[in-house]
Amino acid sequence: MTKTQPPEAIDAILAAGQRVFGENRVQEAQARWAGRRAAVADLELRLIGPLQTNKVPDALALFDVIETLDRPRLAEALAIAAGKAGKTPRVLVQVNTGAEPQKAGVLPEEADALIALARSLGLTVEGLMCIPPVDDAPDHHFVLLGDIARRNGLDVLSMGMSGDYETAIRLGATHVRVGWALFGERNTPQTASID
Repeated sequence: MTKTQPPEAIDAILAAGQRVFGENRVQEAQARWAGRRAAVADLELRLIGPLQTNKVPDALALFDVIETLDRPRLAEALAIAAGKAGKTPRVLVQVNTGAEPQKAGVLPEEADALIALARSLGLTVEGLMCIPPVDDAPDHHFVLLGDIARRNGLDVLSMGMSGDYETAIRLGATHVRVGWALFGERNTPQTASID
């Protein structure tokens, strides 16, 4: 995850061989990766932040994977944009395992229906993603995500961040989202980009 990292830090980790990167915002990612995308053939970019429907065409043009499919309207927008672009995005369904009102993600009890809808629209649903509540032990959230994935025949689990990735791996994560574990403490940007 490269949020707020300076260009020299990203270039250093690219030089070390890292090829999969997560970004929170479409506009920030466009600025950060436009030139690097052409220079690094095996680069994989993953959108791990919320996606507004009006940003879908831009997201499809830049990202290889959208990890934050969280509602039917977004599934429909992705399918329409994919048809126009001739590019089917790989997606993960984001599940709000803690049912936190301030967080994006489909509620666990609605996940099966969203997965079925996305598949019926022709989207390639590879797996699930979650971000457990900060003040809650992540274990049961990761187990819940795994149960939903198995029930729907999904193999990819994007769960765990720098502070809990070991627990996530132990409980079946295939992808972890680490930033400060690789880059060090997060830098504070001078200006924020609103997506």
